[in-house]
Amino acid sequence: MTDDLFLSPTRATYAVVAESYGSFVPPIREDVEDRALLAAFADLVRDGPVADLGCGTGLVTAYLASLGLDVAGIDLTPEMLAVARRDYPELRFSEGSLLDLDLPDDGLSGAVAWYSIIHTPPARLPAVASELFRVVRPGGHLQLGFHVGDRRHHRTDGYGHEGFSLDIYWLPVDGVCDLLRDAGFEILTTVLRNPSARVPQGRVLARKPA
Repeated sequence: MTDDLFLSPTRATYAVVAESYGSFVPPIREDVEDRALLAAFADLVRDGPVADLGCGTGLVTAYLASLGLDVAGIDLTPEMLAVARRDYPELRFSEGSLLDLDLPDDGLSGAVAWYSIIHTPPARLPAVASELFRVVRPGGHLQLGFHVGDRRHHRTDGYGHEGFSLDIYWLPVDGVCDLLRDAGFEILTTVLRNPSARVPQGRVLARKPA
């Protein structure tokens, strides 16, 4: 598995916070807007396998499974995966990096990367977009969630812990769309949530041309 320098602190941080993570992240089922977006995505990808890339403790994976999708989760951090397997033993989870996914070319009907790109330095995002394009089949769909802005935010505490070191990148919606277009995707829908909030949230739905 590819091990760029930014992966090690990301893996180390989420190893520390894995057990407490779920207590600080509200379930998708409590968010009406995101629930609607993911339900629309699910309707587009029911005819094949789906991957929740950067699945963490499996919260989104489990929600997508509840919508009837054939979904599996992939994450960088073994400790997060251990929690996911414990909480959702009926689902499939495996270790992997967005830069080097152990998935076949054109193998997925759909992929979700829900806040999975926020720790990737912008210079490495084109490689991530290319890998996402590789694993989604022609006519398949990609759903992204991310923090909106244009800055690097460094955190040393969170999720009930302190003393770690983690970079979080806030990304412009137009910039994310350009990355996906450059990789070959078509942009179908963009959503800017809470634009006046301290950290607005972005959603992008894209399609790999058939």
